[in-house]
Amino acid sequence: MNIAEIPLSVWRTRGYDFMFRGHAIRYWVAGQGEPLLLIHGFPTASWDWNYLWQPLAQRYQVIACDMLGFGDSAKPSAHRYSLLEQADLQQALLTHLQIDQPVHLLAHDYGDSVAQELLARHCECRFDLGSCVFLNGGLLPEAHRALRIQKLLLSPLGWMVGRVFDRASLDKDFSRIFGVDTRPSESELDDFWSLIAANGGPRILHRLINYIPERIQLRERWVLAMQQDQVPLKFINGAADPVSGLHMVQRYRELVPNPDTVLLHGIGRYPHTEAPALLLRHYNAFRAAVGVRENVFAVS
Repeated sequence: MNIAEIPLSVWRTRGYDFMFRGHAIRYWVAGQGEPLLLIHGFPTASWDWNYLWQPLAQRYQVIACDMLGFGDSAKPSAHRYSLLEQADLQQALLTHLQIDQPVHLLAHDYGDSVAQELLARHCECRFDLGSCVFLNGGLLPEAHRALRIQKLLLSPLGWMVGRVFDRASLDKDFSRIFGVDTRPSESELDDFWSLIAANGGPRILHRLINYIPERIQLRERWVLAMQQDQVPLKFINGAADPVSGLHMVQRYRELVPNPDTVLLHGIGRYPHTEAPALLLRHYNAFRAAVGVRENVFAVS
């Protein structure tokens, strides 16, 4: 399948805004059918999904937002950013859109942690989840290998590191997490940087990075939720990712019963931009299997 990019300039014109706890949040919605919520990673934004947006919208009602502190959404400078609040934000967006049926999740990186919290809430009957697919991310913090820039942002000098983080820094630190043959073009890096830099983004990177210790604090809650087998889960992983690649899948397979995993060899941390057609094929196969499972349960 030939998948076309949606230019960032076009993507931005298609967004809407809603207010979440006094902050403007930018979101996108398209298509009809079962709701599919796409949750982006750090430090980028929902434009990450642009290659998959139109193909997925042909089958589902696709929904995505730039989370608080990301992309074209508000980036309050003194805010205490939290993965739990980002999960609240996703639920608030669904309420705003009057979604009242099971929601399917496709999440990446930082968004994986938000999806894990939504999975835990499903187990507590506080969220209606249909299925969840994780892409590269720190699902199990003991297997996460932080980049040097992440460690620096977590240090007492993190506020200073964020303020000097620029387009050249992005090229140096960001490009190395991609596959050797699938690294972003200069134009793509320009667009990624535009989203990071919007609304004074670099000045809050040291605040956003607190998701790493928060993951550790919430690990047991989230691992237990993944072990419950209440909803279909799949982990599609770019094996060349130095942060959460092959080693993360190996740990996932040790802890999650009957793990459904796919390794994309030669692909790095961003499978949805590095190999969108391949990812789409795996996702569609997963959803077809979910549909068969639902029909079997309905008959029984």
